[in-house]
Amino acid sequence: MIANKPIKKRPKNLNLLTIRLPINAVVSIMHRASGVMLFLMLPAVLWVLQQSLASEAQYLTIASGLQHWAFKLILIGLAWAFFHHFFAGIRHLAMDVHWMTSLQKARFSSRVVLGLVGVAVLVFAWCIW
Repeated sequence: MIANKPIKKRPKNLNLLTIRLPINAVVSIMHRASGVMLFLMLPAVLWVLQQSLASEAQYLTIASGLQHWAFKLILIGLAWAFFHHFFAGIRHLAMDVHWMTSLQKARFSSRVVLGLVGVAVLVFAWCIW
């Protein structure tokens, strides 16, 4: 035990809107959020697959529903979650084997992940629209 050590009173910033996270933290948090989103959407995706395989009429109903703009927006959101989780997962695996361990390389790889996700989602959106 340290005797007579003064306790420093540090300023506390509890406003989450004013905290500026580094890009590495943003990519990591979005990686976790996209994983949760994919996990939570899995039952819905499996249900849609089951309905489409049930009969020809159900398949045609699902196929016509896919043409609606709201469903396409949901698919684009799901594609964002998939692509972000995929590219950020590759980045995390590369960091686990000690590639890109310096701060400069980690920041660069975070920017690359965000760029790849943006391009992949735009290409996906263009293909389905």
